[in-house]
Amino acid sequence: MLLFFGGLGLFVVVIYFFLKIREEKYLKKLLAQPFDEEYRAYLKNTPHYLNLSQEDREKIERSIIIFTNTKEFIGVGIELTQEMKVIIAFYACLLLLHKTTTNCYDNLKTIIIYPSAVAFENLQATGGIYTKEKFLIDGQAANDTVIIIWHDAKREAYHLRHDNVIVHEFAHEIDFMDGEIDGVPPIEKSKYDEWSRVLFGDYKKLSDVVLKNREWGKYKLLGSYAATNEAEFFAVVTERFFESPKSLKKHFPELYNELKSFYKLDTLSLVHEK
Repeated sequence: MLLFFGGLGLFVVVIYFFLKIREEKYLKKLLAQPFDEEYRAYLKNTPHYLNLSQEDREKIERSIIIFTNTKEFIGVGIELTQEMKVIIAFYACLLLLHKTTTNCYDNLKTIIIYPSAVAFENLQATGGIYTKEKFLIDGQAANDTVIIIWHDAKREAYHLRHDNVIVHEFAHEIDFMDGEIDGVPPIEKSKYDEWSRVLFGDYKKLSDVVLKNREWGKYKLLGSYAATNEAEFFAVVTERFFESPKSLKKHFPELYNELKSFYKLDTLSLVHEK
């Protein structure tokens, strides 16, 4: 029996290393490909790409090649295009541009793209009574799958609008990398207390403002949806960090600095906010 399990264990190890070597060879083959000029033309229309350093442009282009060739893209009610894949990959990988990672979002398998907001049904049970509730979603992230609404994503990708559904949903993916979607992405233990003080402090203040629905002041920048829970707060402030960095730094300097430290990016240099 011991010999059997020992042999089985060895077999599993051999298979693991075989698959690892095959994956590494595939990635090397992908990275040997030149970046398509058609793809670069899409990126040049975004407000972020042209302000990247040449080194960062080359790095994110390599990430886009890997991302678009290792994730499954599915169009539902819409014809899938290279533009969709490249733009989604660009913003997804922009969040991890300066983070240590071999492949953007290792656990992510599928990106589902809908043309416009999609309705889902939710079955609820209260006291033995079942009710169906319909709700619209503008995007969704669930560990190995991300849903993107292209109508919103395309508009927001090419113009600064505070909101960016791609950034929002992939912020959730980053949040989930430590196994929980709780507004705390994978950070060093030494930085946890300060992260919690700043982000959750502003989250609680925003929640209080939303509850009273008055004296919004600077919290208008974040909006009521950010008060849904800590995870949504993190996703929304990540949107503002990439889309409205000047406004975020002006009104929430500590929040800006925490995100700058986490993403290892100074987004003030990436966009020219009006």
